[in-house]
Amino acid sequence: MSSTGPIFLPKGFKFSAVTAGIKASGKSDLALILAEPGSTAAAMFTRNLVVAAPVQVGRAAIAATRGRVRGVIVNSGNANCATGPAGIRACRSVSAQVAKLLNTTPSQVFPSSTGIIGVPLPTEKITLHLESLVRKAETSADSLRAFAEAILTTDTRPKISSVPLSSGKAAITGIAKGSGMIHPQLATMLVYVLTDVLATPAELRSALRAACDDSFNVISVDGDTSTNDTVLLLASGESKVRLGKIRNEFEDALLTVCRSLAEQIIADGEGVQHVIRLKIEQARNRSEALKIARTIAHSLLVKTAWAWADPNWGRILAAVGRSGIGLDPKRLSVAIGTQTVCRGSVGCRFDERRAHDELSQPESMVTVRLGRGKYALDFLTTDLTQDYVRINADYTT
Repeated sequence: MSSTGPIFLPKGFKFSAVTAGIKASGKSDLALILAEPGSTAAAMFTRNLVVAAPVQVGRAAIAATRGRVRGVIVNSGNANCATGPAGIRACRSVSAQVAKLLNTTPSQVFPSSTGIIGVPLPTEKITLHLESLVRKAETSADSLRAFAEAILTTDTRPKISSVPLSSGKAAITGIAKGSGMIHPQLATMLVYVLTDVLATPAELRSALRAACDDSFNVISVDGDTSTNDTVLLLASGESKVRLGKIRNEFEDALLTVCRSLAEQIIADGEGVQHVIRLKIEQARNRSEALKIARTIAHSLLVKTAWAWADPNWGRILAAVGRSGIGLDPKRLSVAIGTQTVCRGSVGCRFDERRAHDELSQPESMVTVRLGRGKYALDFLTTDLTQDYVRINADYTT
């Protein structure tokens, strides 16, 4: 379900958001999730070797507590990345002050930041509002939406997905931000998935890893892997429904939520006019399908052609050929929508106007068949527009 659908609030969580003055826009930029004592967690982080302070602190906290989280504190407008030891100290200071307000340990406070890299975190602006954040936190759809709004940067809209579980006895709800610097291995996104099932950290880790592989790790806007990527799965246990009792239902629902959030992120990509559902078929395995999908998705020639709905299949074919996979060109075919435009690496007669109209839609499908095996992969990507250049050229100024 998209952010316009109903929200099924998991029990055991409260939300709040304020304007702390971190963003020059004056929009809300500091947000909090409170979880009941005993809540369990699992997280996945960016694979970029340059990581932000909150990623370092959050990763260490999850390890130290063996998957226990009482609070999540998020600021937008400042990534607290490439800020040296001072950035780590600032992050730890914020966590410690939140922990004091919650009467818990700093390692049970999970920090996240998103925004401009290389700018010192304005700790005073954050700490000034922590008491208010804790005091005003409440369990409501409105407070959850306020949280979702406060974590945005270049996004144009919040991203929320929610599904009921166990005949309405429990639920999974996800909140995300992300618009640019989106690339598999997680992206410049922050994702918080909340559930009230009763689960161990190990159960959550297993489910989260599988869900991410088929959602956040098969999307790309621009090929840049961020320094702050975080996906946190948090379980309060307040429904008393054990994950082990509904494992298949839980894993299916988690994947539904993660895929919805991933699609919302792609649809809201910076300057995006066209979303491309790229299907790689007849691959030998996932690894080679992913490599080919990423090569196509990150080709500037391909992406700029899509921006003008140009059915230039030759650029797609060239990207496949330089992917590093030992392909037989005579077995390759490319389709735009339902039309095959290239077979055996040779162009076919096709209706160019119809192909242009297909690529002109907000979402269209491009299929590449490799003739090597039976593995198929769906991968979401986008065009590359002048607006993307403008947004990112003007980001810090």
